Amino acid sequence: MSTSTTSDRHQATGRRKRATASVWLSKGTGNITVNGRDFADYFVTTTQQDTATASLRLAGPQKDFDVKIRVKGGGLDGQAGAVRHAIARALLKLDENLKPKIKAAGYLTRDPREKERKKSGQPGARKRFQFSKR
Repeated sequence: MSTSTTSDRHQATGRRKRATASVWLSKGTGNITVNGRDFADYFVTTTQQDTATASLRLAGPQKDFDVKIRVKGGGLDGQAGAVRHAIARALLKLDENLKPKIKAAGYLTRDPREKERKKSGQPGARKRFQFSKR
């Protein structure tokens, strides 16, 4: 017999390009792990680190939360965007009062841009073979 109780752990999913991130957010000491690795070891550049933690910084002190992230697909920049999206969604489950701030920053909106497919008979998605009139 299981009873539903409110847990202190909030899960959310975020997506960007081909990347998908699942995030588990809980009260803690500021420890962030990505796919079982340390955050700084996974996202090497400061741009990727800033992108991934942008929604956490917007919410308040980062040291208040432990974040466990599982991310797959795409490249590291797309994965960082997916992590930002997922953390923003998890923060909303934690505190609904953060919605105006997070929404104004644009972190709740799923970026719909994807790579356009290559068309048959042409060298790329938009590129065409050179036209010769004669």
